[in-house]
This record gives sequence, structure tokens and C-alpha cells, in this order.
Amino acid sequence: MENDSEPEQSCWAYLPNVCLSHVFWWLDDRDRSRAALVCKRWNHAMYSGSLWRTRTITFSGRPSRSHASEFESALWYVKRFGKYLEHLEIKFLNPYNAVLTRKFQVTMRGLLSRLGKCNSRLVSLTIQHLELDRLVWRNIIRNQFIKNLIIFLKGMGPHLVHLSLKGARVTLEEGCELLSSLSYLKNKSFASEINIEDFFSHHLSIYSSPLFHQTMSTFRNLVILTLNYNCISDELLDILCEHNAHSLWTINIKCHIHDPHGQVVWGMSWANLAKRAPKLKVNFFFERVMKHDSLARILLAEIPLRSISLRSCYFSDPDWSMRPTLTNLLPAYKHILQKLTLEFNNSHELLDEELLQLVLSCKKLFFLKIWAFLRVAFVERLLQNQAEGKCTLRTMKVRIYTNRYETIEEDRMLRDIFRRYRDLIDSELNYFVIAYPMM
Repeated sequence: MENDSEPEQSCWAYLPNVCLSHVFWWLDDRDRSRAALVCKRWNHAMYSGSLWRTRTITFSGRPSRSHASEFESALWYVKRFGKYLEHLEIKFLNPYNAVLTRKFQVTMRGLLSRLGKCNSRLVSLTIQHLELDRLVWRNIIRNQFIKNLIIFLKGMGPHLVHLSLKGARVTLEEGCELLSSLSYLKNKSFASEINIEDFFSHHLSIYSSPLFHQTMSTFRNLVILTLNYNCISDELLDILCEHNAHSLWTINIKCHIHDPHGQVVWGMSWANLAKRAPKLKVNFFFERVMKHDSLARILLAEIPLRSISLRSCYFSDPDWSMRPTLTNLLPAYKHILQKLTLEFNNSHELLDEELLQLVLSCKKLFFLKIWAFLRVAFVERLLQNQAEGKCTLRTMKVRIYTNRYETIEEDRMLRDIFRRYRDLIDSELNYFVIAYPMM
């Protein structure tokens, strides 16, 4: 007698669609393509929009056979799944020569053109560290890439919420044209997050440019703005106050030694913005701008400062002292400062007491990172004050610089301190403390 019953199916055949989509989510492109050949149901699962909403496309900056298919796979993805895309990040890693930048430019032209035609969902675009001022970017290649990007942004501007072109290093005119493309035809952009840190080339005084001010006046819904201090002016703060006070929450400002930072910005401009945008938090990141006179001109008491990072990048200058900054400048923010990062070479002055008093005076401080010449006893005193409730740190990262190659004694003392305060550390702190030879 013949058995007409169907063969028993695998349990995978009964897997709910939501579970199947989750399995596909963990697979890379090659495995997804292979899995899609199993049956019609799995093939259908591969085209679930939720799998393709977020994408990071990475291009290697060096010639290699293993990277030869990067450009082709990027175009393959956009052609098949670009219509689902909502969050796109493009990485071009340290281009080695003009041949690769040319290939990247041609690929991006096709990718952006295709995406502009098939996609109406993109809300986030990130293309960072292009460094278009490098010699590997020939003028014709650079100009064509910027032109293609401007055309793309004009089409995507109405629904693009987040744009990061950090590290693009373009001219003032190119940068303003790129930003203005978001408000194409409407003269208004409702993008909420813009990252233009290191967006402009070095040494440009963007703060004095009427073109930049006109460009920034088109943004009407900024929530997070990241930029360099060479863009900050009374005019910019007034523009933010007029058009974005209702939405603005965070301004991240980087101040680098090679960027112009000698402009005068009045405290009244900061005070007006802080008053109109009561939820505003300002975060400052200084790189090698360490002299008190320079910092005092920038760090005005009216700024609603929540986080500050001061980094000297291992450089030491006996002509500057951190003491006035620690004792006179930073205490002005003791009622609002929440995060403090200090990395400097203070081999010419001891600052243990000044650092401790600053930390204790900042009642809302929860994040502390210090890389400096310190005594090991500084860590113990800090932990003791934490145990007594005199400070409320949640993160404590300390690198104790020494002038010796061997740190055996410091390591032993730090282990003893850790043992004595282990219960406190385990229950309250993200704790990392080491001794580090600075030779």
C-alpha cells in the first residue's frame, strides 16, 4: 500500500515570521542571500524592510584584492534594498592615492543617484573624516564628489533629520553650499542634528563670515549642534536664539590650537541663549588650548556648561600653569558641571590639592577622567570623600603619570587602595586607575 502522506517538515518551517526576521537580522549579506534560496517563505523574509533600515558601508583606502568588491557590493545593496534605508553611514578609510579617491567618487555618484531616485525614507546620513583638503583628492575629483553630494542633499533635505559631515575639511563656500542644500527651495531646514566638527579647513575664521551666518539662519529645529569654536560668534548665538531656542538641547564645541579662537564673544549673547533655551547644555572640548588667558576669554560664566575636556596631548609648556584654571575658572561652573576630563603634562607643578578641591566643589559631577602627574594618595583621598558622601561620582578614571620606567611601587599602593575600598567601588563606581610611565 502506497503512503500518500506528505513528508514530515522541519520545525524551521513553522517558525513565526517575526522570529525568522530576527534570525535574518543576525546574518551578513552573503548568508542572507544563501538562506533566501531555501524556500519562497525565506526568500520573502529576506525582503523584510526591517532588515535593511540601517546600513554602514565601508570602503578601504588601500588597494587590495579582498577589498575589490566593496564598491560593487555597495551598489548592489542600494539597487536591491535602498528603498528601505533610513540610516546610512559611509566610511572611506584613509585613502592611499588618487586612483582610490576617484573610484570612491564614481561609486558614490552612482550610489547617491540611485538612492535619490528610489528612497524617500532616509532620515540620517553620516559621512565622516573625508579630509577633502588632502592631496589625494585631486581638484576635479573633489569638486565632482561635492557636486554629487549637494544634488543628493537637495533631494533628501525635506526628510533628513540627522547629518554628520565631521572631518570633511571643505572651504567656507563649499561648506555653506552643502549645508544650504538641506533647505533647497524652501529656505528652511528642519534637520534636528547637525555635526560639522572639523567640517571646514584649518585656519578659517568662520565666525566672521556673513555667508555662514546666513546659512545657519535656515535651520529652524536644531536639537543637537556640533561644531568648532572658530564658528562661534555673537551673530551665531543670536541666530540660534531667534530660530532654535524652542528645540535646542545640546551644543558640542571643539576648540583646537590650530583653529582661530581669539574672537570676542560677549557673555550677554550666551546669557540670552541660555534664557531662551532653558534646557540647553553646552559641552566644550579643548585640544592643546591650555593657557589661562585663552581659556578665560572662551569660558564665560554665562555659558550653561555641563561637560568640559581639556587635553594637552602630552605636550608640556613650562610657560603655562593649570593652577589658575583649576582654582579660578572652572569653579564658576560648580553648580552645573557634570563631566570633567583633564589630560595634561603637569610635570612642572603638582596639582593634587587643587584637583581634589575642584572635584569636591562640583556637586553634580558624576564623571571624572584625569591623566596627570599625581600622587597615589590623591586616589585614596578621592575614594574616602566618596565614601563620606562628599562627592557623588559614578565614573572615575585616573592615569597617574610618573617619571620612572618602573611603576611597581605605585601599582602595589593602588592594589592596596582597591582592596580597602572594593565594596564602595563595586557598588558605586565605574573605576579604572593605573600608573603610567611618562618618559
